[in-house]
Amino acid sequence: MGYVKTIDYDNYPEQSKNIGRRVVVCYKYDTTKMHEGEIIRDDVGEPGETLIKLDNGRYLRAAECMFQFVNEE
Repeated sequence: MGYVKTIDYDNYPEQSKNIGRRVVVCYKYDTTKMHEGEIIRDDVGEPGETLIKLDNGRYLRAAECMFQFVNEE
């Protein structure tokens, strides 16, 4: 278990404007196999966590992959 001073019963880190933005994800720089998904958490401050929900139902930390925002029009 962990402890983060910015998260408790009444408080949660401020989120960036990237929440809900679409991304493409690859692993180990292999762009021949990519997943699509969306940003579901993107902390502005501590602990600085970014989470991605893939379209296939999996969840990733941004530290576990490489991602790029999909062009939004």
